[in-house]
Amino acid sequence: MSLQNKVMDGMKEAMKAKNQTALTALRAIKSSILLAQTETGAGDGLTEDEELKLLQKLVKQRQDSAAIYLEQGREDLAQPEIDEAKVISQFLPEQLSETEIEKVVVATIEEVGADGMKDMGKVMGLVSKELAGKADGKTISTIVKAKLS
Repeated sequence: MSLQNKVMDGMKEAMKAKNQTALTALRAIKSSILLAQTETGAGDGLTEDEELKLLQKLVKQRQDSAAIYLEQGREDLAQPEIDEAKVISQFLPEQLSETEIEKVVVATIEEVGADGMKDMGKVMGLVSKELAGKADGKTISTIVKAKLS
């Protein structure tokens, strides 16, 4: 089942349950999918990688917004953003732990033969491709920097 169909099913359930937070998040996903399809001219739909990137972007936007609201002491505005991020995250594959990411980073460094920060781009590219959708880019970057320095 495609992401778009899963989202539509989720929207129907959210409407029946009168869950406005879930409905708002699911509508945002649907809107982003439609925008991405019209931008790229992908009449057939998006690839799985493009869908993952889109979902990760939506989750990150909400997490960033929530962080800003919390810094300003606006818990009332932060909570809906956090709740929407949780709803959107349900469509992402399970995220890897830092130790699992670290294992992949170490294996990639050994495979490439990286020996310093000058090879960070090479390592980041390979690890990011391998862990697409399963790990946050910021977490990967932090671990790669630690291992290469």
